[in-house]
Amino acid sequence: MNNTAITVEKLSVKFVDYYALKDINLQIEKGSFTAVVGPNGAGKSTLLKVLLGIVRSYEGVVRIFGAKPESLEPRLIGYVPQMKSMDRTFPARSIELVLTGLNRRWPWHISEQEKKEALDALDQVDALHLAYRALFNLSGGELQRIYLARTIARQPSLILLDEPATGVDKVGETDFYNLLEKYQINHSATVIMVTHDWHAATHHARQVLLLNHNQVSFGPPQEALKEDNLRRAFGHMGHTHALQFLINKRDQISGEKKI
Repeated sequence: MNNTAITVEKLSVKFVDYYALKDINLQIEKGSFTAVVGPNGAGKSTLLKVLLGIVRSYEGVVRIFGAKPESLEPRLIGYVPQMKSMDRTFPARSIELVLTGLNRRWPWHISEQEKKEALDALDQVDALHLAYRALFNLSGGELQRIYLARTIARQPSLILLDEPATGVDKVGETDFYNLLEKYQINHSATVIMVTHDWHAATHHARQVLLLNHNQVSFGPPQEALKEDNLRRAFGHMGHTHALQFLINKRDQISGEKKI
């Protein structure tokens, strides 16, 4: 039985005169959690767009559950975007946002079956009490729960996340990751998350992809985030103090895990 969720071979994405991604090679097992880390503009979001089937002009081979991303059945993939990508003033309720994950369109009319499915998804992320609350009245952590409910409403086998902890306080962040892991375990889902959250990358991910257009490293967090790899990914930027901060942060997290 094939246990591979995602295969990427020699993936390169070129925009006009520069490569957003160059020669990326990955094999990700079903049910695993992968964190994608790298400096701003390193190609992390481009990788997600390839996996989502949005970016279709690329070199190399990309397969998700054996199919090309653009031909994959949509229900198999769930996507949690950055919160800043949404207009918080949009006059909508939580249940309506969740239903866009089921129908891929705005629900001008909600059937009893759709209502049941949306409420069930909200219940799974402990947000049933938020079903009819306006989105602009939600905290950052509450809104991310709604996004997660929207994502899991179709019970996807693969979940892609783009900086899900941005704008969320520590309590909301912890709750979000706990709910995500609960879904992952219960559904044997594969998770790929773009993040600047080193705690999340180290504590939750089975493997880390360190990117800076090129693939710097890929493997267990303690291997992928070695100092020489961090210097290759971040050091060329010339931000010595920022790079040292990253190294210190990695060492701090590693120390916490040993306690």
